[in-house]
This record gives sequence, structure tokens and C-alpha cells, in this order.
Amino acid sequence: MMGQNVFGLDIIETPEGDKWPQLIVQQILDREQKDTYVMKIKVEDGGNPPRSSTAILQVTVTDVNDNRPVFKENDIEVSVPENAPIGTSVSQLHATDADLGSNAQIHFYFSSQISTLAKRLFAIDNTTGLITIREPLDREESPVHKLTVLASDGSSTPSRATVTVNVTDINDNIPSIDTRYIINPVNGTVLLSEKAPLNTKIALITVMDKDADLNGKVTCFTDHDVPFRLKPVFDNQFLLETAMFLDYEATREYAIKIVASDSGKPPLNQSAMLLIKIKDENDNSPLFTQPIIGLSIPENNAPGTQLTKISATDGDSGRNAEISYMLGLDAPPIFNLDRRTGILTAVRKLDREKQDRYSFTVLAKDNGMPPLQTNATVTVSVLDQNDNSPAFTHNEYNFYVPENLPMYGTVGLITVTDADSGENAAVTLSILNGKDNFIIDPLTGVIRPNITFDREQQGSYTFQVKAVDGGRLQRSSTAKVTINVVDVNDNRPVFVIPSSNYSYDLVPMSTSPGSVVTKVFAIDNDTGMNAELRYSIIGGNSRGLFMIDQLTGNVTLKEKVISSDHGLHRLVIKVNDLGQPESLYTIALVHLFVNESVTNGSYIQELVRRNMEMPVGQNVGDGEITPQTNDYIKIIIAIIAGTMTVILVIFVTALVRCRQTPRHKVVQKNKQSGEWVSPNQENRQIKKKKKKKKRSPKSLLLNFVTIEESKPDDPGHEHINGTLDIPVELEEQTMGKYNWATTPTTFKPDSPDLAKHYKSASPQPTFQIKPETPVPPKKHHVIQELPLDNTFVVGCDSLSKCSSSSSDPYSVSECSCQGGFKTPGSIHTRQRCFPFATVGQVKEA
Repeated sequence: MMGQNVFGLDIIETPEGDKWPQLIVQQILDREQKDTYVMKIKVEDGGNPPRSSTAILQVTVTDVNDNRPVFKENDIEVSVPENAPIGTSVSQLHATDADLGSNAQIHFYFSSQISTLAKRLFAIDNTTGLITIREPLDREESPVHKLTVLASDGSSTPSRATVTVNVTDINDNIPSIDTRYIINPVNGTVLLSEKAPLNTKIALITVMDKDADLNGKVTCFTDHDVPFRLKPVFDNQFLLETAMFLDYEATREYAIKIVASDSGKPPLNQSAMLLIKIKDENDNSPLFTQPIIGLSIPENNAPGTQLTKISATDGDSGRNAEISYMLGLDAPPIFNLDRRTGILTAVRKLDREKQDRYSFTVLAKDNGMPPLQTNATVTVSVLDQNDNSPAFTHNEYNFYVPENLPMYGTVGLITVTDADSGENAAVTLSILNGKDNFIIDPLTGVIRPNITFDREQQGSYTFQVKAVDGGRLQRSSTAKVTINVVDVNDNRPVFVIPSSNYSYDLVPMSTSPGSVVTKVFAIDNDTGMNAELRYSIIGGNSRGLFMIDQLTGNVTLKEKVISSDHGLHRLVIKVNDLGQPESLYTIALVHLFVNESVTNGSYIQELVRRNMEMPVGQNVGDGEITPQTNDYIKIIIAIIAGTMTVILVIFVTALVRCRQTPRHKVVQKNKQSGEWVSPNQENRQIKKKKKKKKRSPKSLLLNFVTIEESKPDDPGHEHINGTLDIPVELEEQTMGKYNWATTPTTFKPDSPDLAKHYKSASPQPTFQIKPETPVPPKKHHVIQELPLDNTFVVGCDSLSKCSSSSSDPYSVSECSCQGGFKTPGSIHTRQRCFPFATVGQVKEA
């Protein structure tokens, strides 16, 4: 049974004993939850079996006003634009009541607690609960309205709901601009100096907009580019200040339009005007029309000639723009400048040759306070007139050229100047005399020869050179030119002493060291350093017995002579000049006979002659013994032999032959060879080859020698192998002195270098032919002829005419002989020579 827990059944017995059932409400009824209950009631008797009966009971719960209205939303927030028209729905309220009938009828109304403005602006429908706009809204007046709405079903306690109305902004307000001047204006205009510094504050601009959000966000700016700016300081305030330096001369007045604009759509703008006048200051210096003023004035002008008019401008105004002109401190006194008009004049005549260009400054000064000035550069170029003749750098030119300068080589350069310029200074050169020998470049002044020079023929040349300028009225001048031919080292030294390589000098054993034993002397036809000579011994002095003075040519004894130094010494002496770039030299042979005396002059002369036939690198007299030793042997032989008649006969025969006619000629058909022994007992052999030659009675041709020297035992010795030919023609001539005017004979460029062959280190000992034993023939050296112009001069031979009155077979008598080269010029020499003295029998081969 439904409602069993809600209802209960109670049995009541009457006094009569009747039982009456009663329906009891056991729980609180709530129609809103269940308004009808249906129950089944059963009646049962007490019989057996019991009988029962049922009945259906329906209970209906009637309504009681026990529920208040309930709003669907208690808090409602809506947004309404402020321009919403009247009657616009703002919000629809919904409320319910669980009761029935009249208990469920709801009445809506505003609470008495809302503002009067809200009651005036809004209305609510009592039945439907619709809130509408009664009057126009204004967000700027009140942006938010809170409406409290009550709902009542007639009971004493109504329900409550709150409606919040947000009035949204509409851009319906124009921004406002408020200007507060920092610099007080005069008649509504601000006066500002053009010297005002940057960021000078002029006015404070305040802008406002009653709208909200973007509609109320205002930006402020000027409508065009001006040297001012609006600097924000607060949200709606800006400072008007200078953004650039002002210039009165550029703009004297500014009308600044300040615009305030909001960010609405569309934006609303407001503008205001602000006037600023710039006050002039003397901040501009005068300005020349040309910073560099160039003038060209002919020289020789008349004094006071006006050159130009100088002008300048000033951007200032009034007195600040009044200009006066002055010359700078660097201006020469020859110029004058009018202070007021700026006319520049030359007070004196200009001379281009003294000064062809002037550069100075001119000043322009205004009358401002303080005054300002500027300067310009004036350049005055003086134009040339042909008023000067060409000028040589020297009145006389001296050039020095080597005599080997080729034809058309450069002799020198003539330098000529002309104080004028341009065509007036274009100088042309020419030779007045001497054109046959020299040419000159008319423009460059280079002198060249069209001849070849020979200093020995002509040492200098002199001529005149003329210079002509290119002016309209030509001017000219002349200068003297002297060309000196400078010597070139093209002549070799020539020995004068000794005059012959066949001469010799005696060096006594008693000669003290340092004594002059002989002298050599040479000449050189060149000049200067090319004729400076130096002497040296380059061979035949291995023991260092002799030394030579390189300047005077004096040969002196260096050490004391000892017995091992006896004999013939052959010194190879070289004389060379100090010419550049190549020194030339000549070689001569000097023979020194070291002995107490000359006991057999012809024999010594024979040794000298044989010396000339043997290699110069080999010592003369190897294997020979001295005449003193020979005499000693002969004495011993005489003592031993005593009475040997044969030896005496030979001795007498030798004496007889020695005293024969003083002037006899010996025709040497065959050359003998012998074994020579030197005092130091070095065993050297010189091979000689006999060779027969016919000679005329008055001339003798000597040919010698092949020079060969090899010292394989000495690793530092240079191997020498060469051939030297000396053709010598001996003639009977009268002795004379050297002709200093003759052209000396020299080595040809391809002549052999004799110095390489003169490396013999040993002196030449005296020779003695052994009379006892004939010397077996030896193979002679190869014989070659020398060039005719070789100065390797030979002496006379044993066939020279001599005279002797001595009976001593070993005595030597003075004789004279003539011999020498046949050269282009005659060389007369004075010689000392000795005839051969026969010691024993010299057999012909």
C-alpha cells in the first residue's frame, strides 16, 4: 500500500463495542513533492475461516502557500552601450514558484535600495520581469548601474536578484587641449632667440578625453615638420621644446598646429595653434661669393690698376649685415683693398720673374656685436712677357770625356734657363763654331761628338753655343764650351832602364844590406793615375836576397851575401800602372852577378845569352862551378901536371886567342851545351839543342824560348806551360839616349802574360865552362819568335864589338854593343856588354 509510512490506521472502539478505523498522518505532507496517495484498506472478521473485505482509499493533498518564488539567476551582469535607445531590453529575469494557483503568481519590482539614477534610467515589467531602458544612458555620467529586483508571490518574504548593468563607452567625446606657456607670450606670440639651445622648454600641453579605453587614449603631435617636438611627461601631458637649432635666416616665424587625437573608430581630433617668432642674432659671418678668388694679371702693369672687385654677403639683418673689407696680414704691400667697395688694386708694377704668383687673404667683417668676420684667398698669377734673355747656368762649360768615348756618345749637357715662361722660355740651342766636330740637341742640350778622340793628338776642343728663346721678339745669349779629353789607360809602361834584357850588373860580395845594386826605370805615355807606376819582383828571387822600391825602382840588397849566393841572378821585374779599370804592365829581366869581380866578362855575357835561351822558370847556371873554383882546380892541375906540356900549350893558346884583334866577329854556327853545376850543388839539367843559323855580319837574329815549368812535387805550385817568342835583330848602331817623344812599344792585347812564367825561385849562379872535358851536346828547347812590339828587350850578344888589353884569360874588359828591337820608333839604349872570353877550347858542334 502506497503511503504506508506516511499514513497509519488507528482502531477506536465505541462503548457500543463498535470498532471505527481512523487514518492517521504519520509524516509531514509536502504537496510539491507528492500531492496524491492511493491506499487499499482490508477488513477481516474473526471467523474461521475468516472472511475479509477490501476498499481503495485515495488521499489528495491540497496546496498551501508554503514556497517563495525562486530566480533562475540571482546575479546577472549585462553590458549596454551608452548610446542604446530608450526601450532597449537590458535583461529578462526568470523566477518560479512551486505552489499552485494564486500561491504561484509572482510579482517583479525594483528594490527601494537602488539609486534614484537607476530608477530613472531603467524600468521593469512586474509580470514578465523584463528590464528596459527608460532614459538615455551616459557612461561618462555613470558607467555601472546595480539593479536589485524582488519577486513576490504574495507572501511576506520575497525573493531577491541583482542585475549589474555596465554601460559600454562610445567614442562620443572630442579630446580637449590645454596650453600653459613656460615662455610668456607677447600678444599671443612666443619670442625665441635663434641661439636658444636644444631642448628649450616653451609650453606644457595637457590633453584630455572623457571616453574610456582606446576612445579615451589621446596622442598629441604637430601637423608638419618643425624644429620643435612634443615630449611626453605624463599620460596626458606633453612639453613643447626645441628639437633643432634655430636659424633666423632660414625661418623667421613658426605657426605650430598642435593636434590631439583619440584612438576611437573613427578617431576624434582636436587642434590648437601656437605662434613662435625667431629673434635674429649675429650668428652669421659674411660669406664671400668665391672662397678662392683667382686673378691673372700681365706683368709690367701700370700702378693703381684695378684687379677685381671683391664682394661678400651676410645672412643676418640690420647692422649685423653691414660688411667692411680688409686685407689679411699676409697680403704684400703691393696690393690695396678699398674698405667700403672691396675694389682690389695693384699699387706698383708687377714683375713675374721676381714673383710669378701671389696668394693672400682678404677679410670681410660685419658690424654685429660681437662682430663676425670671414676670409677668402686671393691668388694673383702674373702673366709672362718676353723681357728676359736665355741664361746659361755657367758662362763657360768644361767637360771631361775619356779619349775612348765612341762617336756620338754623350759628352755633356748644356743647361740653359729663361726667367720667362711658356713660349718665351722655350730655348733652342745651336753650335756657332765647331759644328764639324760636335753636334748638340737643340732641346735637351746634350752634346755629342761626331769624331773619335785621341788625347795624344788633341787634348781639348773649344766652341760657342747659342741659346735662342721662342718669344715673339726673340732674345738670345751665348756661352763658351771647352771639352777636355781625359786620358784612358791605353799605353803600357815602357822600361828605359834596363835598356836591354842582356845587360847585367855586378854585386860585390862586400855589398852591405840596404845598398842599391841596380835601378829600373819605366815611363808611361798616359797621364794621371794611368801613368802612376809601381815596381815589383815577380820571379827569380826565391831566397829573398833582393828587394825593390815600388815607387823608385831601386833594387837593393836585402841580406848579407853568403857564398851560396855567388853566381848570376835573374830577377823578373814587373812594372804596372794604376790605371782604371784595368792596370797595364810590362816585364823586364834584370841580371845581377854576385861575385867579388868580373874576371871573365865574355863568359858572363855568354851565360846571359844562354839564360835568354832557356825557360825563365829555370835558374841559369845549374851544374856550373864558379871561376874561383875553376882557378883553384887549374892551380891544382898545374901543380900536379907541372910539366905537362900539353896543358901549357893549351893555356898559351888560350892567351893568344884572347889577345887577338879587339874587334872580331864570332860566327856561331852551332850552339854548345854543357853540364852546369850551381854553387848549391842542385843537380838540374838543361837540355839544349844545337841549331845552326847563318847571320849577316851586321845583324844577328836571336830566337827563344819555350817557357815550361812544372813542379809536380809542390801541390801549391801553379803549372805553367807557355811559349814566348822574341825575335831580336842586332845591328851596329851608335849608342844614344832614350827619345822621350817616341811612342813606346807595348804588349798587344793578345800578348802572352809573361808574369805567369817568371816564377823561378832560385838565383842564377855564375857559369864556368870546363876546359878539361868537352860538354856533350844536349837537346835544345823549342824556339819560337816573339812579336816585334813586345817590350821584352834583349841585350847584345857575344858578337858585339869589344876590346881588351888584358892578358888574363879570366879578365873582363868593357865593350860596347848595339842591339834592340826594330820598332815603329827608334829606341836608343846604352848598354854594358862583354865579349865572350874563351876558356879552353869551345868546340863547335
